[in-house]
Amino acid sequence: MTPKQIMEHGLNEGEKCFAIATIVRTTGTTSAKPGAKALMREDGTILEGWLGGGCVRGAIKDATLRAYATGQPQFISVAPQEELAEKGVRAGDDVDGVRFARNGCPSKGTIDIFIEPHLPKPDLLVFGESPVAKKLIELAPQFGWGATTVSADAPLPPRTPSSARYLVIATQGQGDLAALKTGLADLAEYIAFVGSTKKFTSLSEKLIAAGADPAQIATVRAPAGLDIGAVTPAEIALAILAELTQVKRDLLARLAQNG
Repeated sequence: MTPKQIMEHGLNEGEKCFAIATIVRTTGTTSAKPGAKALMREDGTILEGWLGGGCVRGAIKDATLRAYATGQPQFISVAPQEELAEKGVRAGDDVDGVRFARNGCPSKGTIDIFIEPHLPKPDLLVFGESPVAKKLIELAPQFGWGATTVSADAPLPPRTPSSARYLVIATQGQGDLAALKTGLADLAEYIAFVGSTKKFTSLSEKLIAAGADPAQIATVRAPAGLDIGAVTPAEIALAILAELTQVKRDLLARLAQNG
């Protein structure tokens, strides 16, 4: 699938999700050959291209769904039962990065397919105009984050499809409580507060008095970032990005296990 064909279908790499499936190897009788490509929708169906008949579509759909869920490429080998038995594997097994599936068609061919997801950068919303907030906005793109400055006084932007959301409250005395209320209402995968434990405890008491759920408040990471002894705004931003990376990787690992 060429970039031109992707654009013809209204898919912009920076704004929307898509996955490209490519046949990299075949043995025996197969209708599709190496080099064949397809543009895959988020629901696992083919938008454009050709990868063969119904014998492989179920396995391709399942792998595409995993690719979208985890954000990780998938490599699948669809083979007849006899070949799976020779290799000592079963349908559904993962061996050295290859997920095996059974080809039940009479042709008994084998098709190896690589599926590469192209997903938007994770949503990183940063509350505040503090030095830490500005440095975080500056550094985040270098680590693969699409960072945006937001205000507690306005509705948060809608979520990007198939993308987790991460919130960092770096207001540092300028609207802390309002930002926390807005952030907690969003049910993001990650909420962090830039400030001391003592300060966050005081704010938590005010939130609870206003009717906030204590269990939800307890999910806020405060102080934000991994403990690396950070002092300067740049160091604090780096500590936050380190924690964001850790959280994102853990989330993807859980999704992969569930897939």
